[in-house]
Amino acid sequence: MQPDAYNSRVPRSVGPKIPFVSTPKSRTYVDPHTYEDPNEAIREFAKEIDVSFITIEEVIGGGEFGDVCKGKFRIPAMNIEKDVAIKTLKPDGGDKARSDMLAEASIMGQFDDPNIVSLEGVVTRSNPIMIVTEYMRNGSLDKFLQQNDGMFTILQLIGMMRGVASGMVYLSHISFVHRDLAARNILVNENLVCKVSDFGLSRELEMDRSDYTTKGGKIPVRWTAPEAISYRKFTSASDVWSFGVVMWEILTYGERPYWNWSNQDVIKAVEEGFRLPPTMNYCPKILYQLMLDCWRVERSERPKFIEIVNRLDNLSRNPYLMEDGIALSAIDIDPDHYISPSDLLTVEEWLRSLNLERYTNVFISNGYTQVCHCLPLNHEHLLGLGIVSAVHRKKMLDSLRSPDGYIV
Repeated sequence: MQPDAYNSRVPRSVGPKIPFVSTPKSRTYVDPHTYEDPNEAIREFAKEIDVSFITIEEVIGGGEFGDVCKGKFRIPAMNIEKDVAIKTLKPDGGDKARSDMLAEASIMGQFDDPNIVSLEGVVTRSNPIMIVTEYMRNGSLDKFLQQNDGMFTILQLIGMMRGVASGMVYLSHISFVHRDLAARNILVNENLVCKVSDFGLSRELEMDRSDYTTKGGKIPVRWTAPEAISYRKFTSASDVWSFGVVMWEILTYGERPYWNWSNQDVIKAVEEGFRLPPTMNYCPKILYQLMLDCWRVERSERPKFIEIVNRLDNLSRNPYLMEDGIALSAIDIDPDHYISPSDLLTVEEWLRSLNLERYTNVFISNGYTQVCHCLPLNHEHLLGLGIVSAVHRKKMLDSLRSPDGYIV
């Protein structure tokens, strides 16, 4: 969807609607992997669809099991036809791929929440096997933001965060841990409603335990809490950590967390206390504080998802609370910020004067072209740029302190 077309339906001046977050019925998620026969789980949790009711129109992507297509689902009893997304199993997928695909459908079939992608049903009695879900016109959140960089108000961005958090309230209430919460696994519909999807890495949170311990397997390091990386312990609290990273992705319009760092560099930095810095564009301090709360080392100190929803709702109703944000890219034209002549130096001139010109390309490639752009930086920001030498960071920050007392 083109940004102009989107904005004609969702005016930039209008804040997000705030729906009520309902508490799910008193029930607990059942892990389909506990069934000896995956077909039994499918029969219990998913509806079988006659393949004649499905029409595949076009391939829109590729998934773990096969193609992802857009199509139509005809419902004769209601005399309607709706757009759907269709995941198909590769002809040579094998028994394990079939079992995994049916397990994912059995997981989705247990969910019923407006911020979770809904399952329409499955096709298992003919080939290819299909999972049929609601169609989300704008695709994954990360790509949607990248394609519409800078197009939304802060209230609209908060509305996206709120939708994700609301879906996670539901999942946590039914004792389900996602394990792979990231912007790439959030889908967006034509009304900017964000819904949690992709449950391939998910596992249940057993009622008589406070955590779930995996036995190996891939972990999305950039989104994963330290205790989940170190000890393979996944809880709703580790999902909260991941949500903080999703907030950062939303505010950066889909930037890659920790940039081009290796996974080992990310793990080491986080263990040493590094956290993703405030985003380059407008980042209210109160939102960044919520991110930091999600990234607390002690998982018991992280907020619950219902608390996150309440805090985001409070910001939506009281946007003045975000007036302390700093637009880093506009600091050089802010009339309330004093700029000395030295601040108008280019970054190249400044670094050369410090004998640190080796970092010139690092700063320029990240949008810092003048010294005035660097005034809000602190040690965490510089470390985020890849300046690992504490001596060099101190030298840079000391040089940014003017006689008038900039606090950096």
